[in-house]
Amino acid sequence: CQVVVHDVNELTEKLFPIVEAMQKHFSAGSGTYYSDSIFFLSVAMHRIMPKEITRIIQVDLDLKYKTNIRDLFDEFNNFPEGAVIGIAREMQPVYRHTFWQYRRENPQTKVGEPPPDGLPGFNSGVLLLNLGAMRQSKLYNQLLEPTMVQRLTEKYHFKGHLGDQDFFTMVGMEHPELFHVLDCTWNRQLCTWWRDHGYSDVFDQYFQCEGEVRIYHGNCNTQIPED
Repeated sequence: CQVVVHDVNELTEKLFPIVEAMQKHFSAGSGTYYSDSIFFLSVAMHRIMPKEITRIIQVDLDLKYKTNIRDLFDEFNNFPEGAVIGIAREMQPVYRHTFWQYRRENPQTKVGEPPPDGLPGFNSGVLLLNLGAMRQSKLYNQLLEPTMVQRLTEKYHFKGHLGDQDFFTMVGMEHPELFHVLDCTWNRQLCTWWRDHGYSDVFDQYFQCEGEVRIYHGNCNTQIPED
């Protein structure tokens, strides 16, 4: 077992020039804060980690594992051709809300609609980053360019505050082929904030998750069930 500790300041220094352009679209603060760059680490991990590291699982701290995380690594084998990132769907109607203007202008769109047929967006609490595929994907690296980020945010009238999750969600609306969608049981989110903030009528369509939970995600400080 080998443990490598990375200096946050060093990582931020490398990250900032890559993600600076997208921060103004996907950060909570107004403007671009240098320290915010770390919330975009996953987006550019393939540019920062040594070439010999080809796969990484990145997870939030507010998780509870009900199975061996080694099993999650097997999901890399299920990536379809062209996919670079494994990620679960967002289980609240947050992006139904964020894309309101695009949805109003495109009433037939699947953007922001609930599963199984809609595109509810992604939750970055559990991420499988195929760094090798990310390095090789011409499309993915083009999408990191400031002009492409600007073009997509204008197309979707997008203004978010959730960092990498917002970027992956917006890109997923345009290029779903870049993502392997993890089953909800690998990132069973528990937050119900949007149920009480205007979306009670559709909330359960996003929140339902069939199957035995493998990872609980206590997002927005939600209590995780005891064993």
